[in-house]
Amino acid sequence: MKRSGPVKIGHWWPTLLAALLVAGSVFLTTAVDTRATAASQQATYKSPQEAIDALVAAVKSGGIDGIVAVLGDKGRKLASSGDAVSDAAARERFEAAYAERHDLVTEGDARVVLLIGKDEFPFPIPIVGDAGSWHFDTDAGAVEILDRRIGENELAAIEVLRAYVDAQREYAEADRDGNGVQYAHKLLSSEGKKDGLFWPTADGEPESPFGPLIAEARAEGYRRKADGPTPYHGYLFKVLTAQGKDAPGGARDYVIGGRMIGGFGLVAAPAEYANSGVMTFIVDHNGVVFQRDLGAETARKAAAMEVFDPDGTWTKVPGG
Repeated sequence: MKRSGPVKIGHWWPTLLAALLVAGSVFLTTAVDTRATAASQQATYKSPQEAIDALVAAVKSGGIDGIVAVLGDKGRKLASSGDAVSDAAARERFEAAYAERHDLVTEGDARVVLLIGKDEFPFPIPIVGDAGSWHFDTDAGAVEILDRRIGENELAAIEVLRAYVDAQREYAEADRDGNGVQYAHKLLSSEGKKDGLFWPTADGEPESPFGPLIAEARAEGYRRKADGPTPYHGYLFKVLTAQGKDAPGGARDYVIGGRMIGGFGLVAAPAEYANSGVMTFIVDHNGVVFQRDLGAETARKAAAMEVFDPDGTWTKVPGG
């Protein structure tokens, strides 16, 4: 269906705020103009509907290259955040919303916007006409899409850090591994041990502190990778084993005599800076989350981080 009129203000898809943890995390096919002869050249179409059909087909195919052919090279960053599970979920949400309802709204003589879902959320990238052909104006919608993705991922990372604090406090309520009461050294326990916040349990046994969160993350499709870290909604997580002079109480080790009894900390950093996230987050046993933009060196700086040390360059996340 195609109609003229103003586009309703709204989100493309609902924000996800699930407080989940990833197990194992540490750190087109459609007729187009012959001008689209290379993967790096954006395709053009005979009509806005043909452009939409190509996008939907590309999304359904699950491949990044098909989406890039439709949106152009600048669409690669939009189609791939570095988190394959999150990207697949985003494609599924688009498919479901499009199947539920879709309309085209004309804005002027050469601009068309796709509305999807029962609430008619506008797809951020408009279709524009030029000399009888149509293409997606990727530049016009890229900032909005990245802002939404980054915002959602950052909110999810903050919730994971808060859940980590709760899980550590629960872990320390009992002697989990015969070494006395302490905090967990790891997110995921070593095989046959309970030295992390998650360990497998049999039916009828109490769940580990991170048991429910791991179960939900797995239900989303997350699995531990054998060849590297697995991001959760665009973020990687790493346990911190000490605190610096700018932390409450001053510098000290959390691990004393092999036992983590001096406190705990966690850092969450974007898997791809400025694509899956911008801010890096840290938290300690006091439960206050801090944030900082580490810039283009985020991956290196976060990987090297061992100490919770929120100096003046870090700010508190609203709400603690």
